[in-house]
Amino acid sequence: MRTPLVVANWKMHGTCAEARTLALGVREGLQGVEGVEVVLCPPFTALAAVGGVLAGSRLGLGAQDAHWEAAGAFTGAVSPAMLVELGCRVVILGHSERRQHFGERDEMINQKVRAALAHGLTPILCVGEREEERERGATFAVVETQLRGGLAGLGAAEVARVVLAYEPVWAIGTGRNATPEQAVEVHAFLRGLLGEAASKEVAQAARILYGGSVKPDNVGPLIAEPEIDGGLVGGASLRAPEFAAIVRTVGAAGGGRP
Repeated sequence: MRTPLVVANWKMHGTCAEARTLALGVREGLQGVEGVEVVLCPPFTALAAVGGVLAGSRLGLGAQDAHWEAAGAFTGAVSPAMLVELGCRVVILGHSERRQHFGERDEMINQKVRAALAHGLTPILCVGEREEERERGATFAVVETQLRGGLAGLGAAEVARVVLAYEPVWAIGTGRNATPEQAVEVHAFLRGLLGEAASKEVAQAARILYGGSVKPDNVGPLIAEPEIDGGLVGGASLRAPEFAAIVRTVGAAGGGRP
């Protein structure tokens, strides 16, 4: 059974004080919610502050990126070891904004995935196509290249520790989202690729999230699909009531996917 997962990606938003307030609002808004795992991923500067708010709760702490080395002369970078020390258990890797704005390629993302696993972190590997790639029918080719590149060289046991997130780039921050049918088609394809990369058992147990303008009013039809195991939430996660509503909807859909 796959426990649904909802991850809040706060991106480059929030001072420590603002992040602390938001985290407290989420914690209070999710009291009594069961059947879903929740992780908050604030900016690096707010990790300690948010970790303090989440201490003793069922909410997890995650980061938005990590370097592939444990230490070294990499000005401005943050290592997996540093994240673990702060209490992180999850890290988002290969987000489309990292690919687009910072030039990250599959080889680099693969190094990060390997480093995260080596430090006991759960990588959330993001894949997704741009609008022009979807329009020319290249969606499957794009996500397959990204998935195989991100998981290159990993054994089945390592692949089993990775969470996937399908985030169509044309839906991120645009107010548009993939229809349940569009999302399920790609999720099922990715699960099939995981079966080839590891095993059918690993593929069946893997959690694949949807990301792309997830909101309280569209998450219901998405999470109703058994192939969709939760959400990677951007803008809506910056407002505690909206994010709590998303999590509650996911939790109400039933704990554990077949």
